[in-house]
Amino acid sequence: MKFHLLTIFPEFFHGPMDHGVVARAAQRELIEIKVHNLRDWTYDFHKTVDDRPFGGGEGMVMKPQPLFEAVEAILPGRDPARQRVALMSAHGPLFGQRKARELAGFEEVLLICGRYEGVDERVGMHLADEEISIGDYVLSGGELAAAVVVDAVARLLPGVLGNQDSSLQESFSEDEDGQDGILDCPHYTRPADFRGLRVPDVLLAGNHAEIRKWRRQAAIEKTRRLRPDLLDR
Repeated sequence: MKFHLLTIFPEFFHGPMDHGVVARAAQRELIEIKVHNLRDWTYDFHKTVDDRPFGGGEGMVMKPQPLFEAVEAILPGRDPARQRVALMSAHGPLFGQRKARELAGFEEVLLICGRYEGVDERVGMHLADEEISIGDYVLSGGELAAAVVVDAVARLLPGVLGNQDSSLQESFSEDEDGQDGILDCPHYTRPADFRGLRVPDVLLAGNHAEIRKWRRQAAIEKTRRLRPDLLDR
């Protein structure tokens, strides 16, 4: 799978993409990450990508011309069945595990990283296939959000994780009925007794059927305590 990251700060991704699961997947050629500098599609001396908004107001807005030309050059003759373009935006639906699984089904995903006060509305309406938000808050730019999406999607691809079952048995994984799941169960490791805080006895007894039952109930209880909204859907 190939990820395209369209940004005015290409150096931003040297950190997040150079460590951990994503870096190892790229080294093994299970994924490819291409970072594109939006300013390569500008033609003035200052390589301008923004301008003042029509109607007045605070801040600057990213211009449509560099974004349209960049996407058209990166994905010429775009095939919507294989290729997906998403604008990272505070206005979009919230990104979750279901959307990560959906994006993992494409061969190429291009993420547009917005900046300044926002992006010309014609980009979201007529260039991007969708807008994606990682939370109900405003970031300085879409780069951090794009890194989150790449990480969440990449780990779902075959071979990326050392044990592929890891992506099936974690928070928000689908349950047996194909519905979005709940939080993962609590996990413990050595020592069994740390400052008087003991690991549940069931995990030490070696009865795997009882352990599975306990983990399911503990996951429900943890979800009820931390994310009750997941149980109401």
